[in-house]
Amino acid sequence: MGFFRDRRRHRPDGPSGAPDRTGRAPGTDGGTDDELRSDVERILARELGASVLTDSATPQAPSPLSTARLVRWITDYGFSYFIDSDGDVGGLWHSRPFYFLLFGSDREILQVRGQWNREITIDRVEEVLEFCNDWNTERIWPKAYFRVRDDGMIQVYGEVAVDFENGADDDQLDQVLSCGLSTGAMLFDALDELYPDPAKVAP
Repeated sequence: MGFFRDRRRHRPDGPSGAPDRTGRAPGTDGGTDDELRSDVERILARELGASVLTDSATPQAPSPLSTARLVRWITDYGFSYFIDSDGDVGGLWHSRPFYFLLFGSDREILQVRGQWNREITIDRVEEVLEFCNDWNTERIWPKAYFRVRDDGMIQVYGEVAVDFENGADDDQLDQVLSCGLSTGAMLFDALDELYPDPAKVAP
């Protein structure tokens, strides 16, 4: 959308015999309306520091989050997914479960939560605590934390959460969901290196 898409043609001339602000001398042919409009937009962009948007570059307006938008993103990438009994969307990435959750009174908070696909004994709780603290100190995403189950086993999670109170366009949604999956995978890969799966090691 241009600055003057629906305005009438207007040519403010400068002093007699001097070029006007478009660089043309008064009385000369100013070209078509589109050419004049382009000249004016270029001058405004240069002098005001504005970004001139064409019709094809019109940004998408943010829209509210919804389960349907999450499912559409997943299917557009060809991923498999499930919807649990609570209506939450999830899936498996590299054998690790990830959930795409919506919270808040208007479901405006998007959270991508992944869980490491293995458990750790409570005897290593200090090691796991140090690992999570180091990760959160050195990195922005995902937030690393753990929970201790009733049976004394530790589950480690990675979480990326963003508040989209004013909605999100498709690019913003894609960025957050991709960030949640990719950084979550990095967290769990680091855990795999710290605690190698004994079943994957040759006897």
